[in-house]
Amino acid sequence: MIPQAKKKPRVPVHGVLLLDKPVAWSSNDALIKAKRLLNALKAGHTGTLDPFATGLLPLCFGEATKFSQDLLEADKTYQTVVHLGVATTTGDTEGEVLETLPVIASDINEEAIRAVLLQFMGDIMQVPPMYSALKRDGKPLYEYARAGITLEREARPVTIHLLEFVSYTAPFLTLNVRCSKGTYIRVLGEDIGKALGCGAHLNALRRTHVGHLLVENTITLDALIAMDEEQRASLLAPVDALLSSFPAINLSDALSRRFLQGQRLALGKEEVSLPEQTGRVRVYQASSGQLLGSAQFQEYAILAPERLISTA
Repeated sequence: MIPQAKKKPRVPVHGVLLLDKPVAWSSNDALIKAKRLLNALKAGHTGTLDPFATGLLPLCFGEATKFSQDLLEADKTYQTVVHLGVATTTGDTEGEVLETLPVIASDINEEAIRAVLLQFMGDIMQVPPMYSALKRDGKPLYEYARAGITLEREARPVTIHLLEFVSYTAPFLTLNVRCSKGTYIRVLGEDIGKALGCGAHLNALRRTHVGHLLVENTITLDALIAMDEEQRASLLAPVDALLSSFPAINLSDALSRRFLQGQRLALGKEEVSLPEQTGRVRVYQASSGQLLGSAQFQEYAILAPERLISTA
Protein backbone atom coordinates (compact mmCIF):
# COMPACT_ATOMS: atom_id res chain seq x y z
CA MET A 1 0.00 0.00 0.00
CA ILE A 2 1.46 3.37 -1.08
CA PRO A 3 1.55 5.80 1.86
CA GLN A 4 -0.34 9.03 1.25
CA ALA A 5 1.62 12.27 1.30
CA LYS A 6 1.02 14.32 4.43
CA LYS A 7 -0.97 17.48 3.96
CA LYS A 8 1.04 20.62 4.47
CA PRO A 9 -0.08 22.19 7.77
CA ARG A 10 -1.89 25.50 7.49
CA VAL A 11 -0.03 28.53 8.84
CA PRO A 12 -1.14 31.90 10.28
CA VAL A 13 -1.33 34.39 7.41
CA HIS A 14 -2.40 37.99 8.06
CA GLY A 15 -3.46 40.59 5.51
CA VAL A 16 -5.83 41.43 2.68
CA LEU A 17 -5.81 40.03 -0.85
CA LEU A 18 -7.68 41.97 -3.54
CA LEU A 19 -8.92 39.31 -5.95
CA ASP A 20 -10.49 39.91 -9.36
CA LYS A 21 -13.17 37.22 -9.13
CA PRO A 22 -13.67 35.36 -12.41
CA VAL A 23 -17.06 34.71 -13.93
CA ALA A 24 -18.79 31.43 -12.97
CA TRP A 25 -17.00 31.21 -9.61
CA SER A 26 -18.93 31.71 -6.37
CA SER A 27 -17.30 34.06 -3.87
CA ASN A 28 -16.92 31.18 -1.42
CA ASP A 29 -15.24 28.94 -4.02
CA ALA A 30 -12.80 31.74 -4.85
CA LEU A 31 -12.06 32.22 -1.14
CA ILE A 32 -11.42 28.50 -0.61
CA LYS A 33 -9.06 28.40 -3.60
CA ALA A 34 -7.10 31.46 -2.45
CA LYS A 35 -6.93 30.14 1.12
CA ARG A 36 -5.48 26.88 -0.18
CA LEU A 37 -2.95 28.66 -2.41
CA LEU A 38 -1.75 30.79 0.51
CA ASN A 39 -1.86 27.78 2.86
CA ALA A 40 -3.70 30.05 5.29
CA LEU A 41 -5.18 28.97 8.59
CA LYS A 42 -8.07 31.46 8.68
CA ALA A 43 -9.80 33.44 5.93
CA GLY A 44 -13.05 35.20 5.07
CA HIS A 45 -14.51 37.45 2.39
CA THR A 46 -16.19 40.82 2.73
CA GLY A 47 -19.49 40.35 0.93
CA THR A 48 -20.40 38.05 -1.92
CA LEU A 49 -20.46 38.58 -5.65
CA ASP A 50 -22.90 36.54 -7.72
CA PRO A 51 -21.25 33.76 -9.77
CA PHE A 52 -21.99 35.54 -13.07
CA ALA A 53 -20.35 38.74 -11.76
CA THR A 54 -16.66 39.65 -11.83
CA GLY A 55 -14.43 42.18 -10.16
CA LEU A 56 -13.18 43.26 -6.77
CA LEU A 57 -13.49 40.64 -4.03
CA PRO A 58 -11.42 41.57 -0.97
CA LEU A 59 -10.31 38.46 0.93
CA CYS A 60 -9.22 38.77 4.56
CA PHE A 61 -6.71 36.45 6.22
CA GLY A 62 -5.90 35.94 9.90
CA GLU A 63 -6.19 39.12 11.98
CA ALA A 64 -7.69 41.00 9.02
CA THR A 65 -10.89 38.95 9.39
CA LYS A 66 -11.64 40.96 12.56
CA PHE A 67 -12.19 44.02 10.39
CA SER A 68 -14.07 42.47 7.46
CA GLN A 69 -17.35 43.90 8.78
CA ASP A 70 -16.12 47.36 7.81
CA LEU A 71 -16.16 46.40 4.13
CA LEU A 72 -19.54 44.70 4.48
CA GLU A 73 -20.87 48.06 5.63
CA ALA A 74 -19.01 50.07 2.95
CA ASP A 75 -20.49 51.54 -0.23
CA LYS A 76 -19.88 49.53 -3.42
CA THR A 77 -19.42 50.66 -7.04
CA TYR A 78 -20.31 48.57 -10.11
CA GLN A 79 -20.38 48.77 -13.86
CA THR A 80 -23.28 46.82 -15.27
CA VAL A 81 -24.82 46.05 -18.65
CA VAL A 82 -28.62 45.86 -18.56
CA HIS A 83 -30.28 43.82 -21.30
CA LEU A 84 -33.59 45.58 -21.96
CA GLY A 85 -36.61 43.69 -23.26
CA VAL A 86 -35.87 40.31 -21.65
CA ALA A 87 -36.83 39.36 -18.08
CA THR A 88 -35.38 36.23 -16.44
CA THR A 89 -36.18 34.25 -13.30
CA THR A 90 -32.96 35.34 -11.57
CA GLY A 91 -32.59 38.85 -12.97
CA ASP A 92 -29.35 37.87 -14.68
CA THR A 93 -27.99 35.56 -17.39
CA GLU A 94 -28.22 32.45 -15.18
CA GLY A 95 -32.01 32.36 -15.12
CA GLU A 96 -34.65 31.19 -17.55
CA VAL A 97 -36.43 33.70 -19.75
CA LEU A 98 -39.77 34.76 -18.30
CA GLU A 99 -40.85 37.38 -20.83
CA THR A 100 -39.60 39.05 -23.98
CA LEU A 101 -40.92 42.46 -25.03
CA PRO A 102 -39.98 44.70 -27.96
CA VAL A 103 -37.54 47.54 -27.32
CA ILE A 104 -38.99 50.27 -29.53
CA ALA A 105 -36.41 52.87 -30.48
CA SER A 106 -38.92 55.70 -30.62
CA ASP A 107 -40.03 55.05 -27.02
CA ILE A 108 -36.82 53.80 -25.40
CA ASN A 109 -34.01 56.19 -26.25
CA GLU A 110 -31.29 57.96 -24.29
CA GLU A 111 -33.59 60.79 -23.23
CA ALA A 112 -36.24 58.38 -21.90
CA ILE A 113 -33.63 56.29 -20.12
CA ARG A 114 -32.02 59.27 -18.41
CA ALA A 115 -35.45 60.41 -17.19
CA VAL A 116 -36.17 56.97 -15.71
CA LEU A 117 -32.76 56.78 -14.01
CA LEU A 118 -33.61 59.88 -12.00
CA GLN A 119 -36.40 57.89 -10.32
CA PHE A 120 -33.86 55.57 -8.75
CA MET A 121 -31.41 58.11 -7.38
CA GLY A 122 -31.04 58.67 -3.64
CA ASP A 123 -32.93 56.80 -0.94
CA ILE A 124 -35.22 54.16 -2.45
CA MET A 125 -37.08 51.03 -1.35
CA GLN A 126 -36.03 47.74 -2.91
CA VAL A 127 -37.59 44.27 -2.64
CA PRO A 128 -34.86 41.59 -2.27
CA PRO A 129 -34.91 38.92 -4.99
CA MET A 130 -35.99 35.35 -4.37
CA TYR A 131 -32.66 34.20 -5.78
CA SER A 132 -30.65 35.56 -2.85
CA ALA A 133 -28.88 34.23 0.25
CA LEU A 134 -31.27 36.02 2.62
CA LYS A 135 -32.79 33.48 4.97
CA ARG A 136 -36.37 32.67 5.93
CA ASP A 137 -36.88 30.11 8.72
CA GLY A 138 -33.21 29.21 8.54
CA LYS A 139 -33.25 28.48 4.81
CA PRO A 140 -31.89 30.79 2.07
CA LEU A 141 -34.47 32.25 -0.28
CA TYR A 142 -32.81 30.73 -3.34
CA GLU A 143 -33.69 27.24 -2.05
CA TYR A 144 -37.37 28.17 -1.99
CA ALA A 145 -37.01 29.71 -5.48
CA ARG A 146 -35.42 26.56 -6.88
CA ALA A 147 -38.36 24.58 -5.48
CA GLY A 148 -40.76 26.89 -7.33
CA ILE A 149 -41.91 28.69 -4.17
CA THR A 150 -42.21 32.48 -4.08
CA LEU A 151 -42.40 34.14 -0.67
CA GLU A 152 -43.50 37.64 0.25
CA ARG A 153 -40.50 39.91 0.93
CA GLU A 154 -40.61 43.29 2.57
CA ALA A 155 -39.04 46.21 0.71
CA ARG A 156 -35.88 47.52 2.36
CA PRO A 157 -34.31 50.99 2.24
CA VAL A 158 -31.12 51.35 0.18
CA THR A 159 -29.30 54.37 -1.19
CA ILE A 160 -28.18 54.89 -4.78
CA HIS A 161 -25.43 57.52 -4.57
CA LEU A 162 -24.59 57.42 -8.29
CA LEU A 163 -26.54 56.09 -11.28
CA GLU A 164 -24.56 57.17 -14.30
CA PHE A 165 -25.58 56.63 -17.91
CA VAL A 166 -22.53 55.32 -19.82
CA SER A 167 -23.88 54.14 -23.17
CA TYR A 168 -26.90 52.66 -24.90
CA THR A 169 -26.88 50.46 -27.98
CA ALA A 170 -30.26 48.77 -28.05
CA PRO A 171 -30.99 46.56 -26.25
CA PHE A 172 -27.87 46.97 -24.06
CA LEU A 173 -27.70 49.78 -21.50
CA THR A 174 -24.39 50.31 -19.66
CA LEU A 175 -24.46 52.02 -16.27
CA ASN A 176 -22.13 52.92 -13.41
CA VAL A 177 -23.71 52.47 -9.97
CA ARG A 178 -22.45 53.46 -6.52
CA CYS A 179 -24.73 52.24 -3.77
CA SER A 180 -25.11 51.43 -0.09
CA LYS A 181 -24.75 47.99 1.45
CA GLY A 182 -27.65 45.64 0.80
CA THR A 183 -28.38 46.95 -2.70
CA TYR A 184 -29.14 44.31 -5.34
CA ILE A 185 -27.99 45.53 -8.75
CA ARG A 186 -30.01 42.73 -10.36
CA VAL A 187 -33.18 44.17 -8.83
CA LEU A 188 -32.16 47.70 -9.84
CA GLY A 189 -31.77 46.52 -13.44
CA GLU A 190 -35.14 44.77 -13.37
CA ASP A 191 -36.85 47.82 -11.88
CA ILE A 192 -35.34 50.11 -14.52
CA GLY A 193 -36.65 47.74 -17.20
CA LYS A 194 -40.12 47.78 -15.65
CA ALA A 195 -40.10 51.58 -15.49
CA LEU A 196 -39.23 51.65 -19.19
CA GLY A 197 -42.08 49.23 -19.89
CA CYS A 198 -39.97 46.47 -21.42
CA GLY A 199 -38.48 44.43 -18.59
CA ALA A 200 -34.77 43.69 -18.23
CA HIS A 201 -32.06 41.52 -16.75
CA LEU A 202 -28.34 42.01 -16.14
CA ASN A 203 -26.12 40.86 -18.97
CA ALA A 204 -22.90 41.67 -17.08
CA LEU A 205 -21.85 42.98 -13.68
CA ARG A 206 -18.40 44.06 -12.52
CA ARG A 207 -17.56 45.44 -9.07
CA THR A 208 -14.96 48.20 -9.27
CA HIS A 209 -14.84 49.67 -5.73
CA VAL A 210 -15.47 48.45 -2.20
CA GLY A 211 -15.14 51.45 0.08
CA HIS A 212 -11.71 52.92 -0.73
CA LEU A 213 -10.39 49.70 -2.35
CA LEU A 214 -10.06 49.64 -6.15
CA VAL A 215 -10.34 46.91 -8.78
CA GLU A 216 -7.19 48.32 -10.43
CA ASN A 217 -5.18 46.82 -7.54
CA THR A 218 -6.55 43.29 -7.88
CA ILE A 219 -4.92 40.08 -9.09
CA THR A 220 -6.64 37.36 -11.09
CA LEU A 221 -7.03 33.83 -9.82
CA ASP A 222 -5.05 32.50 -12.80
CA ALA A 223 -2.13 34.80 -11.97
CA LEU A 224 -2.26 33.73 -8.33
CA ILE A 225 -2.17 30.05 -9.31
CA ALA A 226 0.90 30.64 -11.49
CA MET A 227 2.91 32.11 -8.58
CA ASP A 228 4.90 30.36 -5.89
CA GLU A 229 3.95 30.67 -2.21
CA GLU A 230 6.40 33.49 -1.48
CA GLN A 231 5.12 35.57 -4.39
CA ARG A 232 1.53 35.06 -3.26
CA ALA A 233 2.34 36.16 0.28
CA SER A 234 3.98 39.33 -1.05
CA LEU A 235 0.65 40.39 -2.59
CA LEU A 236 -1.07 40.70 0.78
CA ALA A 237 -1.84 44.24 1.85
CA PRO A 238 -1.37 44.84 5.59
CA VAL A 239 -4.29 44.41 7.97
CA ASP A 240 -4.69 48.17 8.35
CA ALA A 241 -5.48 48.50 4.64
CA LEU A 242 -9.08 47.94 5.75
CA LEU A 243 -8.87 50.87 8.19
CA SER A 244 -6.91 53.45 6.19
CA SER A 245 -9.91 55.79 5.86
CA PHE A 246 -9.98 56.31 9.66
CA PRO A 247 -7.73 58.74 11.60
CA ALA A 248 -4.73 57.22 13.39
CA ILE A 249 -3.76 57.52 17.06
CA ASN A 250 -0.24 56.53 18.18
CA LEU A 251 0.18 55.40 21.79
CA SER A 252 3.19 55.11 24.07
CA ASP A 253 4.32 51.65 25.13
CA ALA A 254 2.59 52.00 28.50
CA LEU A 255 -0.70 53.13 26.95
CA SER A 256 -0.39 50.40 24.30
CA ARG A 257 -0.25 47.71 26.98
CA ARG A 258 -3.35 49.11 28.67
CA PHE A 259 -5.17 49.42 25.34
CA LEU A 260 -4.45 45.76 24.50
CA GLN A 261 -5.91 44.81 27.89
CA GLY A 262 -9.17 46.40 26.74
CA GLN A 263 -8.95 49.43 29.02
CA ARG A 264 -10.64 52.71 28.17
CA LEU A 265 -8.01 55.43 28.06
CA ALA A 266 -8.35 59.09 29.00
CA LEU A 267 -5.97 60.83 26.58
CA GLY A 268 -6.61 64.48 27.41
CA LYS A 269 -3.52 64.86 29.58
CA GLU A 270 -1.30 62.48 27.61
CA GLU A 271 1.21 63.56 24.99
CA VAL A 272 -0.78 62.04 22.14
CA SER A 273 -1.77 63.67 18.86
CA LEU A 274 -5.57 63.47 18.78
CA PRO A 275 -8.11 63.64 15.92
CA GLU A 276 -10.19 66.79 15.58
CA GLN A 277 -13.46 64.85 15.67
CA THR A 278 -14.88 61.90 17.57
CA GLY A 279 -15.53 58.60 15.82
CA ARG A 280 -13.78 55.46 14.64
CA VAL A 281 -9.96 55.43 14.72
CA ARG A 282 -7.07 53.01 14.13
CA VAL A 283 -4.60 52.66 16.94
CA TYR A 284 -0.84 52.01 16.75
CA GLN A 285 2.07 51.54 19.12
CA ALA A 286 4.23 54.59 18.41
CA SER A 287 7.60 52.92 19.06
CA SER A 288 7.06 49.93 16.73
CA GLY A 289 4.41 51.24 14.32
CA GLN A 290 2.41 48.08 14.99
CA LEU A 291 -1.35 48.18 14.54
CA LEU A 292 -3.07 47.47 17.85
CA GLY A 293 -6.65 47.56 16.65
CA SER A 294 -9.61 49.87 16.17
CA ALA A 295 -11.35 52.06 18.73
CA GLN A 296 -13.94 54.75 19.24
CA PHE A 297 -12.53 58.18 20.03
CA GLN A 298 -15.21 59.69 22.26
CA GLU A 299 -15.96 62.98 23.98
CA TYR A 300 -13.52 64.17 26.64
CA ALA A 301 -10.69 62.44 24.73
CA ILE A 302 -11.72 58.96 25.80
CA LEU A 303 -10.36 56.09 23.69
CA ALA A 304 -12.61 53.01 23.88
CA PRO A 305 -11.07 49.80 22.42
CA GLU A 306 -13.17 48.07 19.79
CA ARG A 307 -11.40 45.25 17.95
CA LEU A 308 -7.92 44.31 19.10
CA ILE A 309 -5.04 42.71 17.21
CA SER A 310 -3.43 39.63 18.73
CA THR A 311 0.25 40.46 19.28
CA ALA A 312 1.24 37.03 20.62
